[in-house]
Amino acid sequence: MKSSFLKKLSVCLLLLGFIHNSYSQYVTLSKNAHISVVTCGTGNEAYSLFGHTAIRVSDIDINLDVVYNYGAFDFDTPNFVLKFTKGDMNYFIANNRYVDFLNQYNYERRDVYEQELNIPLELKQKLFDNLYQSMLSDERLYQYKFIDNNCTSKVVEVINKTLSAQVITKKTDTDQTYRAILFPYFDNHFYEKLGTSIVFGTKVDQMGTKIFLPFELQKSLKLIQYQNHPLCKENKAIMVFEKETPASWWNNCYTFLLLLALVVFINKKVVDYIYLLTVALLGSVFLFLGFYSFHQELAYNYNILLFSPFIFLVLYFWSTKNSKWTYKFAVFNILLTILYFFVIFTKVYLLIVSPIIITNLVVLIRLAIKHKKRIPIII
Repeated sequence: MKSSFLKKLSVCLLLLGFIHNSYSQYVTLSKNAHISVVTCGTGNEAYSLFGHTAIRVSDIDINLDVVYNYGAFDFDTPNFVLKFTKGDMNYFIANNRYVDFLNQYNYERRDVYEQELNIPLELKQKLFDNLYQSMLSDERLYQYKFIDNNCTSKVVEVINKTLSAQVITKKTDTDQTYRAILFPYFDNHFYEKLGTSIVFGTKVDQMGTKIFLPFELQKSLKLIQYQNHPLCKENKAIMVFEKETPASWWNNCYTFLLLLALVVFINKKVVDYIYLLTVALLGSVFLFLGFYSFHQELAYNYNILLFSPFIFLVLYFWSTKNSKWTYKFAVFNILLTILYFFVIFTKVYLLIVSPIIITNLVVLIRLAIKHKKRIPIII
């Protein structure tokens, strides 16, 4: 009964949206129209750690003030988690009243900034028409990609399409990798920082030449010229909140270090076994995602040198009391861990994974020592 009601409600909302969009088709902007790029601040939830980008179209003469954003998705999509993980998840452009948009970010206590585009009226109309066309055409849907296709890159795309040139390009931080650019966004979110550090592969080690984050776009817009004048007017703060540092008794480096210290110092078979099993399972997940997912950021993940699926062989031979092969595969994984250290030596996340490197080495070395064949001494 509840499901049926929700479906009917969804249909009604879609019809209302269609009516609104149909109305928008015949709207001609006045000389008092303004179009702005809206940058929303970061939040403490996982989905809001990077901020958000949208486009505001306002015209006081025709009582128009709407926000278009490319960050909408449907939680009720069948197999939502699998589709999102695979990179087969459809996001879409949506519009809503500016006042409702602001109320949402005010509720979440997230900053909102606005940069008005300094373009002629005919280009404002063209951009507005392009946004409208995106709402009703196949362009409404797109497959989300973390770097290449997201709410920020879609805004860049539609503005450049309107200007008929690649006017908006990245102007700052082009000498940093995507991984280095992302890393500070996870401050005060330790396990999110650790998780993204080890799940991402080689793509995020490329130089960050594409605009893919809201505040990257904001910084670049300040520096871009169009027709011999700045593309955007001065950045305007709409709402600014005092930054709140999230406090968590578990989501911090101390619980992480304590857990690994227990593994190192307890020195019990069952503890070492569970630790190595966890490491091997994580490596298997990374390997699976590299082949299964369309997200290129997850491919070619050299972190499996540390989270090695070959540890399963160590556990198998250890369980079957085969000392010879337990020793050999323990040594093999020790070498992989050492190789991993040199691979990531210059990476920004070396410090955060160092405790895992040390724990791996300690557990594997003492396992190798226990199973090394002793040479009898003949007197």
